[in-house]
Amino acid sequence: MSSLSIEQALDLLAETPKRLAALTAGLTPAQLCASPESDEWSAGEVLAHLRSCADVWGGAIALILAQDEPTIRAISPRTYIRKTDFPQLQFAPSLKAFTKQRAELLATLQPLPPNAWARAAKVTGAGKLSHLTVLSYAERLALHERAHIGQVTRIAATFTKTQA
Repeated sequence: MSSLSIEQALDLLAETPKRLAALTAGLTPAQLCASPESDEWSAGEVLAHLRSCADVWGGAIALILAQDEPTIRAISPRTYIRKTDFPQLQFAPSLKAFTKQRAELLATLQPLPPNAWARAAKVTGAGKLSHLTVLSYAERLALHERAHIGQVTRIAATFTKTQA
């Protein structure tokens, strides 16, 4: 059972790129690449991770919508990111690409009838076989991003304090 409604998931997914842009608007390129603490990610690293999750889980959504109950091998976004250049990209173009990708995902999800949100895939490779739906993937993405928005909020506050 989902903890988010379809509308809540859509709202959170739409909000993420806007929040990232607002939180990082006053930061310099150097600050966007800098980690506030040695064991923390930079804003750029958080964005790279979010893009990786969006690729993996958004790709699963697309596959579920394209096929009847596909079997999907679970892919860790942390493994997937190693096959990308996301961590090396400058923040502004990476955020622009993330924003475009999110607009495309929302354009796919927003017109879906309620029964399409219940379409499912069999997911293997992450322990026991599970059945995940379009809504469960959208919810996973939205809630995961919400946690990382909190992280970027703390990163931005660290650099804003040092400028004051």
